[in-house]
Amino acid sequence: MQFDNRITRLLGVDLPIVQAPMGFIARAQLASAVCEAGALGIIETSSGQLDAIRDEITKMRELTRRPFGVNVAQAFVRDPSIVDFVIEQGVRFVTTSAGNPNKYTSTLKAAGLTVFHVVPTLKAALKAVDAGVDGLIVEGGEGGGFKNHREVSTMVLLPLIRSRVDVPIIAAGGICDGASMAAAFALGAEGVQMGTRMVSAAESPIHEGWKNAIAAAAETDTVLLKPAGAPALRCIRTEKTEALERDPDSAMAEMMGHVQDVYFRGEVDKGIALTGQVAGRIDSVRPVADILRDMTDDFFATIGRLAEAYPS
Repeated sequence: MQFDNRITRLLGVDLPIVQAPMGFIARAQLASAVCEAGALGIIETSSGQLDAIRDEITKMRELTRRPFGVNVAQAFVRDPSIVDFVIEQGVRFVTTSAGNPNKYTSTLKAAGLTVFHVVPTLKAALKAVDAGVDGLIVEGGEGGGFKNHREVSTMVLLPLIRSRVDVPIIAAGGICDGASMAAAFALGAEGVQMGTRMVSAAESPIHEGWKNAIAAAAETDTVLLKPAGAPALRCIRTEKTEALERDPDSAMAEMMGHVQDVYFRGEVDKGIALTGQVAGRIDSVRPVADILRDMTDDFFATIGRLAEAYPS
């Protein structure tokens, strides 16, 4: 069976599945594997390393002929020239996040790009639609990474937003397989985005120590840190992050400074390993192609079982 909906048509992909734009992780090695498997790989900008990102986009064109996208993380890349940078790369699909959708949407769309904005609330979704975005990435609070302080689960947020807007929606937060994808579609999505599942993929550039920590995690093994005056963020539970959970302002800056230790040396207990609650449903490190193949098969099997059990 094949997918054919607004997401696959807008993105030019076979599978309405998007890889999340994790800083330092969502680069050519991972994103090209996602594209080659029929879904959409995204290149990040949240690391702020735009020279490196330019190189990664060049690598993408060497590794795949399939469409891919770029994320503009407004809170991390404040230079307005980021829009010119993205347009100059010849990218056709952009996700914007962590900022005002009015800031870049009209310029990106005028250049012919398709723009989806990441939203954590209904209010943010309505603002993005008013700004003229082509679609939304609706991100529940169970997802890993930076979050709204007043987090709302995907199961509550997704159908709420769908009831108020008609643009295509990609659901994010808590999704790792065909069953969770089918649930997202039942709630109003036409595509899904995965972060933690892709962090733990074989092609992910991070150290095996972090991948193995995800595979070993229980569903309760993340914490949501809420520092004053900054976005919340969900990460793997360790002794240090548990301490930050109780007092997130105490050593947050110092912990955030251990990116190299966590990401590329696998020393998860030294810093903050951004990870979603869905880690509790991931038990192995697998190639992207296998993950997406099984996810697609499971999606159609799930909706087939439901149709058989509950005929209309």
